[in-house]
Amino acid sequence: MENGAAQPVIVAIDGPSGTGKSSTSKAVAAQLGLSYLDTGAQYRAITWWMVNNEIDIEDPTAIAAVAGKPEIVSGTDPAGPTITVDGTDVAGPIRTQEVTSQVSAVSAVPEVRARITELQRSLAAAAEKGIVVEGRDIGTTVLPDADLKIFLTASAEARAARRSGELKGADVQATREALVKRDAADSSRKTSPLAKADDAVEVDTTELSLAQVIECVVTLVEEKRAAR
Repeated sequence: MENGAAQPVIVAIDGPSGTGKSSTSKAVAAQLGLSYLDTGAQYRAITWWMVNNEIDIEDPTAIAAVAGKPEIVSGTDPAGPTITVDGTDVAGPIRTQEVTSQVSAVSAVPEVRARITELQRSLAAAAEKGIVVEGRDIGTTVLPDADLKIFLTASAEARAARRSGELKGADVQATREALVKRDAADSSRKTSPLAKADDAVEVDTTELSLAQVIECVVTLVEEKRAAR
């Protein structure tokens, strides 16, 4: 088992907002000694750059023309993941409502997805012990050969309640409507839509505590390692 546990493993965790992807992925990576990558933060980072540089978010051509300009660097330590743009720490700014409301439009642009996908694949390839990568198209597009693919789901009501808690008292109904709207945008975009990979294990987190979800995913990873 020790030899099996030492093998690098690439884990792709996908799913819509509010299913517990980030909390689960970070905890699983930390528990198993793996690197961790929040791909959503990268799309938020490039969106933040677009907003700060007054790029017209309604103009895909304008976005595509500058998609390669910002330098985005992601730290992959699950205990303290970092994200910088052109050397500036943007971990806080990328979580604002302004960025949240526009990230789907920016991330739908093919040139943006190509740029960020390249970054994601390079980070996964560089992870010596393995990595947990979370997002919306990891198992289907970014890392289709991942050792283990997991798709987290939850009811819209449960997701809205969780996200409202994270946003410290935000209106649950308004949060639910925003989540459903983003789901529709992410699932219907032409380039790398949000979708469950055919060989992904689906985990419904609606009735599960975070600890239970983490335990479930850790077990799946350990089973995958043991089967090698």
